[in-house]
Amino acid sequence: MRHRDALDETVCRLLDYRRIAVVGLSDDPARDSHQVAAYLMQQGYDIVPVNPRIQDVLGLRAYPDLASAAGPIDIVDVFRRAEFLGQTFDEAIRAGARAVWTQYGLVDVEGAARARAAGLDVVMNRCLMVEHARHRR
Repeated sequence: MRHRDALDETVCRLLDYRRIAVVGLSDDPARDSHQVAAYLMQQGYDIVPVNPRIQDVLGLRAYPDLASAAGPIDIVDVFRRAEFLGQTFDEAIRAGARAVWTQYGLVDVEGAARARAAGLDVVMNRCLMVEHARHRR
């Protein structure tokens, strides 16, 4: 596949990762986080729900934070308010994630810089489900 730019190359590389922690995953099927996680599960991804307010979602145990999540994490897909992004980037770094992905409207330049400096890939202001559908058809 021909890539338009470096971001497309990064997106395609990240789509090969298999274990995705969805931070802020809601148990409400009408919420974007729920729909995206359900779609990714249908595509064969291993989803790790992260939300301190729920016990389980989509038949999976939910963890209160990234530090509590069992096993290695490839991508941290963020569905939290913008004011929590910096904290989430830092948690992803401490958890040893390989990448952080923020959904539409979520941008934190400083947090992204810290993550990149720690060796993580970063994609911001994009939907993982939309990018998967666009690049994997």
